[in-house]
Amino acid sequence: MMNEFEQAKKEYEQIPVPEELADRVQAGIRQGRAKRMQRKWKRGAGAVAACLVLVVGALNVSPTVAAAAADVPVLGGLFQVLTVRSYQDTNEDRTVEVEQPGISGGALAQQVSEEIQKRVDAKIAEGEEIIADYKEAFLATGGTEEQWAEKDNTISVTYDIKSQTDTTVSFVIDSYVSIANAYQEQVYYNLDLAEGRELTLEDVLGEDWVSLCNDVISAEIAEHPDDFFDASMGGFTTVDETTSFYINEAGNPVVVFPEYTIAPGAMGVQEFEISK
Repeated sequence: MMNEFEQAKKEYEQIPVPEELADRVQAGIRQGRAKRMQRKWKRGAGAVAACLVLVVGALNVSPTVAAAAADVPVLGGLFQVLTVRSYQDTNEDRTVEVEQPGISGGALAQQVSEEIQKRVDAKIAEGEEIIADYKEAFLATGGTEEQWAEKDNTISVTYDIKSQTDTTVSFVIDSYVSIANAYQEQVYYNLDLAEGRELTLEDVLGEDWVSLCNDVISAEIAEHPDDFFDASMGGFTTVDETTSFYINEAGNPVVVFPEYTIAPGAMGVQEFEISK
């Protein structure tokens, strides 16, 4: 009996495609099989992205094939979230680890995927520069190449799907450079792919979203005031349109404040669930 992937492969092969694309499509299917067997592999970022673009393109034809080849969640219809780049690259100075998501289905999905691509490339380039500057300073102040080789200098980009329905998805892109806490970043995406728009806190909570959020956050801070900055130190005052959030599995928005914004860095990222 055929397994799920073989069934999807057979379905895909029956779809008419231009003759000149046959070899490339088959290469994409083979890559899909490898993806299910092993999530990470070492390969140049450009080569991986180029190969997996074939799988992304297949999403517009057959969501079953896409799910089997990339082992990704199906949001409904042709909406997909999948890993479009997954690799690890190591040299004598650093390790780059990337797990990059992409979305298929509609103009918003394409726009967000392009934005993610640019953001990931920028974070990797930024991390490379930070590590290069750090190495130069390290050696200039008496450090040796042998000591440098012992350091764990990692540039990491990953993602985490927080929740999903047939037409919506909420996820976060998390990036960091291991030697520089200030360069850790979380970027949240809350998308209604059926409507082709980004969700806001007002969409989720209604017109009183500001007061609802402020009441919950202020009450929780009041329970542990020593854990947070006070007003004179730039502590919490109010949420606004720029406030980050994600939607959890219960359908509630979770408001997020990065390290050092409303609390000391040792307290980490601060999250507040706002029940609907």
